Amino acid sequence: MSTLLFSLGRWSYRHPWRVLVAWLLLLGIAGGSVALFAKGTDNAFSIPGTEAEAGIQLLDRTFPEASGTSAQLVIVAAEGSRIDEAPYSDGIRDTISTLDGLDGILAVTSPFDELVDGLVSDDDRAAIIRLQFDGQAIDVPDGTKTALQDVAADLRADLPGGTQVAIGGDLFSMSMPALSLIEAAGVLIALFVLIVTFRSLSVAFFPLASALIGVGLAIALIFVSTAFATISSTTPMLAIMLGLAVGIDYALFIVARHQDQARAGMDPEESAARATGTAGSAVVFAGMTVLIALVGLAFANIPFLTTMGIAAAVAVAVAVLVAVTLTPAFLGFAKGRVAGWGHGRARAGARLRRRGTSAAEDAAAPAEDALADAELADAEPAEAEPADARTPARRPNRWVMLVTRHPIVTTIAVVVGLAVIAIPAASLRLALPNAGVQPVESEARQAYDLTAEHFGPGSNGPLIMAGSIVTSTDPLGLMADLKAEIERIPGVKEVALATPNATIDTGLIQIVPETAPDDPATAQLVRDLRAQHDRLLDEYGVDLKVTGFTAVGIDISDRLGAALVPFGIFVVGLSLILLMIVFRSIWVPIKAAAGYLLSVAASFGVVAAVFEWGWLADALNVTRTGPVISFMPIILMGVLFGLAMDYEVFLVSRMREDYVHLRRARRGRADRATAITAVRTGFTASARVVTAAAVIMFAVFAAFVPEGDSSIKPIALGLAVGIAVDAFLVRMTLVPAVMTLLGAKAWWMPAWLDRILPRFDIEGEAVEHERAHADWPEPSTTSPLVGEGVSLVVDGGRRRGDVSLFADASFRLEPGGTLLVTGDARSARAFVLTVAGRVEPTAGLLRVAGHLLPGRAAWVRAHVGVALLADAADPVAELRHALAGRARLVAIDGLDALSGADRDQAAALLRDAADRIRGRGAAITIVASAAAEGTALGILAEAHRPDVTPLALRTRSELPARPEVNA
Repeated sequence: MSTLLFSLGRWSYRHPWRVLVAWLLLLGIAGGSVALFAKGTDNAFSIPGTEAEAGIQLLDRTFPEASGTSAQLVIVAAEGSRIDEAPYSDGIRDTISTLDGLDGILAVTSPFDELVDGLVSDDDRAAIIRLQFDGQAIDVPDGTKTALQDVAADLRADLPGGTQVAIGGDLFSMSMPALSLIEAAGVLIALFVLIVTFRSLSVAFFPLASALIGVGLAIALIFVSTAFATISSTTPMLAIMLGLAVGIDYALFIVARHQDQARAGMDPEESAARATGTAGSAVVFAGMTVLIALVGLAFANIPFLTTMGIAAAVAVAVAVLVAVTLTPAFLGFAKGRVAGWGHGRARAGARLRRRGTSAAEDAAAPAEDALADAELADAEPAEAEPADARTPARRPNRWVMLVTRHPIVTTIAVVVGLAVIAIPAASLRLALPNAGVQPVESEARQAYDLTAEHFGPGSNGPLIMAGSIVTSTDPLGLMADLKAEIERIPGVKEVALATPNATIDTGLIQIVPETAPDDPATAQLVRDLRAQHDRLLDEYGVDLKVTGFTAVGIDISDRLGAALVPFGIFVVGLSLILLMIVFRSIWVPIKAAAGYLLSVAASFGVVAAVFEWGWLADALNVTRTGPVISFMPIILMGVLFGLAMDYEVFLVSRMREDYVHLRRARRGRADRATAITAVRTGFTASARVVTAAAVIMFAVFAAFVPEGDSSIKPIALGLAVGIAVDAFLVRMTLVPAVMTLLGAKAWWMPAWLDRILPRFDIEGEAVEHERAHADWPEPSTTSPLVGEGVSLVVDGGRRRGDVSLFADASFRLEPGGTLLVTGDARSARAFVLTVAGRVEPTAGLLRVAGHLLPGRAAWVRAHVGVALLADAADPVAELRHALAGRARLVAIDGLDALSGADRDQAAALLRDAADRIRGRGAAITIVASAAAEGTALGILAEAHRPDVTPLALRTRSELPARPEVNA
């Protein structure tokens, strides 16, 4: 990965205009597609497989006039007046006549209808006109919504002064999120932080510009997807938040690494490529963790939430792609002008450039610097090579010195403090948003409050029970009996309507609870009503289902609550596995996962304190305390997981990098002093960038709190708090403290686990390895195959341990040459697969087709043909496939297994391939393995390849003992 990104970064640096124009072109195409295909977002929440959804489907088939969305017009007469007297009664009747003619309205229920109860308040001062629509909220034309608001305004103007009129209900329960100038403040804060971090105005714009381009493209793609998918209005806002935050941070990490290297005197092009290969690898890994967590939202099995996770994942994926391509392109525009104020190239070169040293020595510089800090580490320096006197020591900052000198106190203080902050989380309640959380100036909020005041809170969220009554001989009597049964259930204020449909095959019961839609008592009432199912079915033969907008919201909240534990296990388990792969450690992942859980608990606690307890509610413009949006916890857990792993990777990877270099400089010694020094120097090297990244993310998320949509506000607050807690308390305080307590044990992993886990070059070691040996065996070598001390050791299981397949193999071939490998059949095949880039060597240097392994294995696999003849059903076809295309090097295993006609055809194929390649001015090189050397030589001779270089493979046990060297 790191070598691929290195090449990508260098290409982008060299062709900045191509990269920039390509991204702008993609942005333009996506923007044009929005204008052509976008259909708009949808706030109709559904959850397949639940009783509420099944009830809605039943009503769709048999009672369509009751299955769509609804609205209600609330009229409150002036003080001392009655709503059932003129002029109010006349105005209401005239308004009903007007409403009957509006597009999309199926039914208008008059408050004076004798068949309906509860639409006139007990004090006869308020009335509700109930409206039923054809389809869900998204199906209602915008013109109809506007007309409803105009009708309400006209009625308000016609009635006496002091009259209150407001339109609300399910149709208006969801507000459409919109950006404001407050959100833009987060971007300005991010820009200020970037300027301070880079000390350069032009460089500061690079992360911001790349993030804005990425966000614009992601949002355009999301709106285009509305042409064939249902996207909630919250989704684009979530994508904007995430896209901005991670887009700026990912570019920041790459630019910061480039600036440090440029200040050290590295060539700008080389620096940009290395920064993309090293910091870019961490960016890709961090992005992968966010992507996996967001896609993991599908655990809840709720379609709109799955879509939201996928859409947000698209924004993150675009941010990663933009960061690793457009960021080095911007650096290509700047060339060498990135050092920033007070860091001129001459000054940096005089201070940090190591004249006359090799790339390998440059790579060891962090370890040498760390040795100079041994005294500051309060540790006795181990034996090591002296540091370069011309290299200034990095002095650990005061914070990490304080933390690592008092690790036990620090650990206890952080854990206890976060546990206290998390206490309010126990009272966190969840529900779908309704008009009650909208701003007080919203007409829908006014209608909600008026309804609650004059009719009771339950009138804002009526429940519906529906079922088939086709077997009843007395449908009206049956509905009356069911009404009486339901009214006896605790929590039911009244049954407003109990009636069969027009075809008398489905019954509908409209229930008004005593409590508000988002009150836990209403959720309990839904459960109590469903608990009556079997009894009512036995007594009345009716299969009743509880449904309606409120019941759907309760089902969604229950489903999400049940999904939190498995999702948490998935996220924590994923973090353990991923971090084991990255850091080759057991304790580092455990510590990281525990820190993540502390951050999540603390963010839940702050959200509950603000939205449930009302702390700082006015300061944060929280218009009404109560339950938060039901998918807040699972989204916060998923997003915060990815972002927390970002900081863990960028901070701890530098600690590991210094630990590895320092241990190497100390000739393999890995004591406690070495580990603590690496913690301090690694923290010092990365703290500035991690701090800037955390402040930027906090600013972006926090900007969505004061004026944010009611659905986004708790998510934004939780993410802002989670970022601050995770970055500054967990990663930059708890992590160095725990790492200090663990010492060298922090990097321990069982050998068997280390062997089975894949490797992800998060620290860019392959790039450093490649640059250190860029001129090996000589600059611009033309040799297609050269190896020095190449070895391969595999896991032989518990009983056999490590098995050496071949060791210390050195060889070199010129174009057109042939290497004939002999030895054990298993070892010979392993060698063939190794030079073909299919197996990673465990030691030595190996360059194949101009590419250094293992970092360039992907390129080698694309340029080297492989033919495994010994076990092939059709060995000739296998060889023909390997020789096809433009491969100039072919690796063949089991050449001596051919006989008869197969042997002749193989020789002919090799001759033809050599002639074809020679016709293009090149030569084909062959690596062949054989147990019977004579047979293989005969086939090669027939193929006109008499110039053969033999290589007899040996295992480690067969090598001569190396003489001991006395110190």
